[in-house]
Amino acid sequence: MDKIDLKQLNIDELTEFLISLGEPKFRAKQIFEWIHQKLVTNFSDMKNIPKSLIEKLETKAYLNNIKVYDKLVSKEDGTIKFLWELQDGNIIESVLMSYEYGNAVCISTQVGCKMACSFCASAIGGFIRNLSASEMLSEVYEMQKYSDKRISNIVLMGSGEPLDNYENVKKFLSLVNSPSGLNIGLRHITLSTCGLIDKIYELADENLQITLAISLHAPNDEMRNKIMPVSFKNPMDKLLEACRYYTKKTSRRITFEYALIDGINDTKEIALMLSEKLKNMLCHVNLIPVNDVKERNFKKSSKQNIQEFAKTLEKSGISVTVRRKLGSDINASCGQLRKHALENKERRE
Repeated sequence: MDKIDLKQLNIDELTEFLISLGEPKFRAKQIFEWIHQKLVTNFSDMKNIPKSLIEKLETKAYLNNIKVYDKLVSKEDGTIKFLWELQDGNIIESVLMSYEYGNAVCISTQVGCKMACSFCASAIGGFIRNLSASEMLSEVYEMQKYSDKRISNIVLMGSGEPLDNYENVKKFLSLVNSPSGLNIGLRHITLSTCGLIDKIYELADENLQITLAISLHAPNDEMRNKIMPVSFKNPMDKLLEACRYYTKKTSRRITFEYALIDGINDTKEIALMLSEKLKNMLCHVNLIPVNDVKERNFKKSSKQNIQEFAKTLEKSGISVTVRRKLGSDINASCGQLRKHALENKERRE
């Protein structure tokens, strides 16, 4: 019989598992807190659990842990980029960022990515597999232990498309929000998607109080199709219709992520087109100076174009900010460090 990953179980599932081992129900809460609150990685570290139960757990179960493969610390702002090695040898990445309000982490939801967005390095190596809920939790837990400070905000915006890994992501959200675990409020969690329309409707009906971020990056299908292949199956008008349904269902403002690419989508005329698309919607636009990706020959917009784009949106009544760029000296953007690590690994082999 395959061993059970205990980090993946909620308290009810853990209770059922322990009952099947002939153990009392109250042990479930104790073990859950050891895993999700005290963040242990070995059953032997659970000090109030009897040795007989520890032996059963080691025979029947395991904890799906990750380990540091590499890390880089920004000399500019202290941002830390982690590469993690999974139990099957695959490599993923996460980022730990410090703000005045606390520590925020950006985590991966897949090994690689299927979406093939032109401005992103995540999909260059292709898609390998989904991450389990326990692997996503491990990203958060290991960064909290490393920083020795509480993680206050989580962004699912690393490598991968969260809504393409829907069930595991939903399980992750439930576990990380558990009062017996880290108890991170859903309002402090942002899920970023390329815009999988059917899953946006499904997520809206869950009525979770997370922040939904949509990678938009263009004001129309003609432009969006060239940089985001996902838009062929998820056209903009239908996508924005789904977004309006989401805001109505949840009463939560949507964030539209917009990567400004020099000479592609950064003119005042394009900003006016975008304003027209988003008018009367409960939304905020987050402008992102695109990171240079040499494989795509894309460069970030000039400061003048960025400022002009933001002013044009504001004058049209659209709430807008320009994202503060962290970790620029350590390849802290999606997929960059992992791509370099895999290239070096291939050269060594």
